[in-house]
Amino acid sequence: MAKYTKQDILRICKEQEVQFVRLQFTDIFGTLKNVAITVKQLGKALDNEIMFDGSSIEGFVRIEESDMILYPDPSSFVIYPWTKEEGHVARLICDVYNSDGTPFTGCPRNTLKRVLKEAEEMGYTMQVGPEAEFFLFHTDSEGKSTMTTHDQAGYFDLGPVDRGEGARREMCLVLEDMGFEIEASHHETAPGQHEIDFKYNDALTTADNVMTFKMVVRYIAKQHGLHATFMPKPICGVAGSGMHLNQSLFKNGENIFFEPNGDLQLSQEAYNYMGGLLMHAPAITAITNPLVNSYKRLVAGYEAPVYIAWSAQNRSPLIRIPSKRGSATRVELRSPDPSCNPYLALAVTLKAGLEGIRDKITPPPPVNRNIYEMTALERDTHCISCLPNNLHSALEALSKDSVIQETLSEHTYNRFREAKLIEWNDYKMQVHQWELDQYLNKF
Repeated sequence: MAKYTKQDILRICKEQEVQFVRLQFTDIFGTLKNVAITVKQLGKALDNEIMFDGSSIEGFVRIEESDMILYPDPSSFVIYPWTKEEGHVARLICDVYNSDGTPFTGCPRNTLKRVLKEAEEMGYTMQVGPEAEFFLFHTDSEGKSTMTTHDQAGYFDLGPVDRGEGARREMCLVLEDMGFEIEASHHETAPGQHEIDFKYNDALTTADNVMTFKMVVRYIAKQHGLHATFMPKPICGVAGSGMHLNQSLFKNGENIFFEPNGDLQLSQEAYNYMGGLLMHAPAITAITNPLVNSYKRLVAGYEAPVYIAWSAQNRSPLIRIPSKRGSATRVELRSPDPSCNPYLALAVTLKAGLEGIRDKITPPPPVNRNIYEMTALERDTHCISCLPNNLHSALEALSKDSVIQETLSEHTYNRFREAKLIEWNDYKMQVHQWELDQYLNKF
């Protein structure tokens, strides 16, 4: 990202005739929020003087402690490309601080920064490349989403069957205008499902980019009369949407996961990092797969991982080691979905990996067979356990993992768990269409 000073931003806004600036931040559930100001207030904002009512944001603070301050990150400054005709609008991504000037522990961006600081003290920087998938559905006359997809295309198909190609192309162009380096875009496995991959970057920039990416995809889709959703499993019987996280650690500019003379050309740090991820995987799942619906994707038969294992040869385990080596050596965590909060997801996965390196946790041997085709006895023989199969089980695993809890902070953990238990209990009480179809006329 470009390194802007306060003076740079004020000058650019004047030259480009920016009228409004959106001060963006993210709540603990991964929802993008913003405070809009006129450009006349920009100097005040860049001096960290814009306050807002934190008690109005779910999961933040009580009304008795509601005053919070936005600290903009100057490097996140960008002008929205689609606002040229109606008067430029810019954005700044912000950290949330308490009124006494201390970082708010419930701010997800601050959470990730804390863990990145820990990695830095160990000599590491984290690089991440996400692979976010999404669905495009038609909208009705009121602009509301239907469940009708716009095509009947499949993996890597091209128009005319891929009718979302035009929208996807415009998404890529807008993202490039905003500083993204788009590496690939294509139709995914299911009808109406798409993927746009952008180049890896440092963890904080990547988390910021994921939030921006989702916003841009939704906006451009709407311009095409479509609704973009990052819901993990909107359609029964087809593959759901994932967000694989390709992770690596660098030290003194070198990828420390690569070891030319190591087994599979992987370093001991790479194995220990995997060991930490696998050990903490059940608790991590509550963060990387935070919805009731997330677990409709994490089922066998639809390419999403179910089993806690790793391999450099096949895609059925939780962790895959892609074939590229050298600076591209990486650990691909395949369970996360795009509904997760990217700041918290990267924070807990990095923390687990660092614990693996610090405690020298050795992962089990790789599983190079298709785990979906193994019998239960074979999986037991190889000590292959399963990820949590529902949100409640994931929250139970999180409640037993003090390392991941501490990573989140007491505030975030308590607010997150409370809200997700309400979500789970509300879901349990619903009567679903499947039940009506199965039972209404039978009993």
